[in-house]
This record gives sequence, structure tokens and C-alpha cells, in this order.
Amino acid sequence: MAQTMPLPKSFEEYNEQRKQSFMKVKEYKDAGGRLVGYLCSYTPLEVIDAAGAAAVGLCGTSNETVPLAETVLPANLCPLIKSTFGFALSQKCPFTYFSDLIVGETTCDGKKKMYELLGDMKPVHVLHLPQGQGDHRPYEIEGWRAEVQYFRETLEQLFGVTITDDDLRASAARLNRQRRALVSLYNVQCDVPAPMSGVELMSTLMAGSFSFDVDEYTQRIEDLVADVRERQAAGTTGVDPHAKRIMLTGCPSGGLVNKVGRAVENNGGVIVALDDCSGERTTKMLVDEQADDIVAAIADRYLAINCSVMTPNSGRMENAVEVARKYQVNGVIDVVLHACHTFNVESIRMQRALQDADIPYMKLETDYAESDSGQIETRIAAFIEMLD
Repeated sequence: MAQTMPLPKSFEEYNEQRKQSFMKVKEYKDAGGRLVGYLCSYTPLEVIDAAGAAAVGLCGTSNETVPLAETVLPANLCPLIKSTFGFALSQKCPFTYFSDLIVGETTCDGKKKMYELLGDMKPVHVLHLPQGQGDHRPYEIEGWRAEVQYFRETLEQLFGVTITDDDLRASAARLNRQRRALVSLYNVQCDVPAPMSGVELMSTLMAGSFSFDVDEYTQRIEDLVADVRERQAAGTTGVDPHAKRIMLTGCPSGGLVNKVGRAVENNGGVIVALDDCSGERTTKMLVDEQADDIVAAIADRYLAINCSVMTPNSGRMENAVEVARKYQVNGVIDVVLHACHTFNVESIRMQRALQDADIPYMKLETDYAESDSGQIETRIAAFIEMLD
């Protein structure tokens, strides 16, 4: 019988929705489910899936627990980091609370040091990323492949399992199917007019990061694509055909659905493309399921992700222009979370790349708090109004 874990001491103080989330995760764990929490798109999900565990995104997308986090962490730190740590400290995130392991990564100095503190509360495994993608330093590739193999061995030891190469290939096939389904979902927004609200798209992506079953979530995405196409054929999408087509780029947008997403769509725009790490830029990359060295194939797929933590990172700018043209956008909003230095510094290169391509650009610095919501809505409305 699986060992049960008690609910948090403050469980009775939670609202009904949060209680239901906790009970859902507790039932999964009490039935013997394995749970691995992660934060970043560099996390090799195939290894977690092959270990028989569910990979779930952690709750770092709200301002709710930031004040508590700031009793430990510096106030001038990225809101994603503070929110993630605050949810762990307050025991308000069921996925963090019930996780067997939290997987971190060395994408930024703030995260690295936060993971050390998080390790006082939960088992933490930190993936050591190179600072480049091996273009001129082949040892970066070899080091990252070794890191993925080490992660495999860590999960084998933690769960008392053997992860075979065939297990990894089967997991790669499952996740590749999911990626293809997600790309199909993104691609519905290529149509003019867009058949789907961008807020609906962003909310769907957020919900998927909390799913325990890869195949079930993939089926939901495939069904949603079919539903959107049916609505489109019937002319009942509900999206204003005259709405200005907007692409979001920059930092992860998961915690900004209401503040930024709704501001765009309440002021004459529709989000048709996401160029953050949850968007097509990352999702379209597949693992070679038939590779002789499946660990290397998995590692190489993830290392090829274009992120501002890599140097150089010209591929991200090139991809942004490509995606903006593919989705026929009228303008691009570059969302930068406060104290995210890599994306903030890189924003000038993004601005130049888009302006050189004659694509209107706006930079938006914000966090998860609501204090600047009015200002952001005003700026977004003004930007959309000036678009052709």
C-alpha cells in the first residue's frame, strides 16, 4: 500500500477550488502515483515520463504568496521566483506540496540560489545547463548529455526503477504526439480572422502543465482543435474579425493571462501567437525517437531551445520574425518580468529585429501584482489603436 501524506495544516483555510485541487493530487499520490514538479522548458520530460512519474508545472504564476516569499527572498527578485518559493513556503500549491522531487535548472542566478532554499523543504534536483548550445564549444553538448543521463540515474534511484532506452523511446513518442497536437492548436490562429481567443489558448496551456496523464491531455488538445475547427466552420468562434493580431514574446506568460492577455482582447486585439517558452518556438521541436543514442537525442532536443539565458541567442530573434510573419501579426508585445535581466537586456535586440522587419513592437515590463493593471491596459490600448 502506498504511503499517504497528510494534508497541509492550513488546508481548512483554503477556498473550495484549492481544496479540490489538493484532494485530486492527494488521491493520485495515495494510489501510488509519482509526482515530479518542474519550472522550465529545459526539463527533459521524457525522462520523467519513462520513470512512470507525472511531470507537473509548479505554481509560480500568481502574486498571492509573493509577500510571504519576500520575508525570505529579496524584494527586487523576479516575480516567478518569488511566487514559486512563496507557494512552497505557504504550502498552498498542491503540486509542490505533494511532489516527490522538484527539478530546477541553472537558467538564472536567482533561480539557482532559490533552489538551495527550496531544498530545505523538498528534495530538489538541479539540472546544470551550459551557457551556450555548443555551436563553438562541443563540450557543452557532451556536458549536457551527461547531465540528462545523470538525471535518468537520479530518478532510477529515487523511484527504485530501471529506465530502459525503450522506455525513453516510448515516452518520446508520447510527448512528440502531444507536441504535434499543440502545434496544431497554435496553427488554428494562423487563419484570418483568428478562430480562437488568445486568452482561451493561454488558459489551455496553463491547465496542461498541471496534467498527470500525457495521453489524456494530448487527447483533450486534439479534441479542442477539432472543436475550434467546427466552431470556425459554423461561424460561431466569437472572435472579432477586425481585431488586431498580436504576438506575445519575452518571459513566460503563464501568470499574465488576466493582466496582459485580457487587456489585449478587451481593447481591440486578439493574441494569435505565443513566442514565449510555452509557444510554438519550443513545442515544434521533436525528439528523434529512432536515434541509436536516445539519451543524446533527448538532450540535443532540449539544448536547441532558444532562450535568453543562452549566449549567443540570435536564433530567438530570427524565430520571432518568422513566427510574426507566419501568423500575420499586426504587432508584437515583448513582456519582460521585473528583474529578469536576460530578457530585459535582450529586448533591444528583439526590438531591432522586429523593426527591421517592419513589425510594430512594444516592450512591457511588469510583474504579477495588480497595481499597474490600469497603466498596462492604457498602454496596450494605445498600442493597438495605432496598428494598421
